[in-house]
Amino acid sequence: MSCAIEHLRVDRLASVPEAGPYAVGESPVWHAAQDALYWVDITGKRIVRHVIETGRRTHWAIPEQVGCIAFDGAGSVLAAMESGLFAVQLYEPPAGALEAHASLQALASPRFRCQGMRFNDGRCDRQGRFLAGTMVMDMSLGLAAGELLRHDAAARTLVPVVDGLIVQNGLAWSPDGRTMYLSDSHPSRRLIWTFDYDVDAGVPHSRRVFADLNRYVGRPDGATVDEAGGYWICANDGAALLRFAPDGRLDRQIALPAAKPAMCAFGGKRLDTLYVTTIRPAGASAGEYDGHVLALHVGIGGIPEPVLGDCLPRTLPGDPIAGSGTAPGLDP
Repeated sequence: MSCAIEHLRVDRLASVPEAGPYAVGESPVWHAAQDALYWVDITGKRIVRHVIETGRRTHWAIPEQVGCIAFDGAGSVLAAMESGLFAVQLYEPPAGALEAHASLQALASPRFRCQGMRFNDGRCDRQGRFLAGTMVMDMSLGLAAGELLRHDAAARTLVPVVDGLIVQNGLAWSPDGRTMYLSDSHPSRRLIWTFDYDVDAGVPHSRRVFADLNRYVGRPDGATVDEAGGYWICANDGAALLRFAPDGRLDRQIALPAAKPAMCAFGGKRLDTLYVTTIRPAGASAGEYDGHVLALHVGIGGIPEPVLGDCLPRTLPGDPIAGSGTAPGLDP
């Protein structure tokens, strides 16, 4: 069942210095202590920070494609990349510079089911455990070799909890953490599932279809949950945001000025701004909003993003390049 399409004011984040567009913007994470939004540019191999009040933009070059990130309470980053999970220390740039430096340490590597795979969408559950999915980078192959993996920090391993995925996406949890959402973005799937989630063990079970986007617009990409338990999903190739009520009813559809919204996250001082990263189509068809981060107010707030449990080393190897300062902090 469809609903009326809403046309809200949508702003594009403008930066100082001017930066972007980004080829594949993903994994927006709000950093309250810095009043900043972080995200990744997957194919650009970088992590990006945008300070809202000043518009100050910083890029950290990373040696592999980064699918998603999460912060711990000390300000270090866990990055899910092509070859595995890494602890990343982000250093401040010299005054006035756009580019900054990072130190990396390997944490765990998955047993990919075939060649040419990487991590895609991921985040922390409400208890601070990190989960992320894998995918074959060549989507045209349509291989269901992807898995959703949970990081076991003590054993430095990755534990499969869902298999048979083509393009894993849409990972999110209900406010109480007892329902897990997961989607598959591949054109042959376009499905969103829910699972009952064992909050003690970090194990999803009782999988069932929550929403079939073959009935709606676009493909289900990255997602978030609002304070009322509504599930917001980016309709990639559909230029829209969709909100599903906890019972699976589509109750809102918001038009966006970018064809390929990729993932959304609530941020701002009151968590009442919805930020949307986007993918820039190749060629002349790209518009002025494609590949940029969008901001809009949807009339409801979000939930603070959980921080990682104690799984990252307190210090990382490597000598920061001269001119780097301290890494950003995040309130625990």
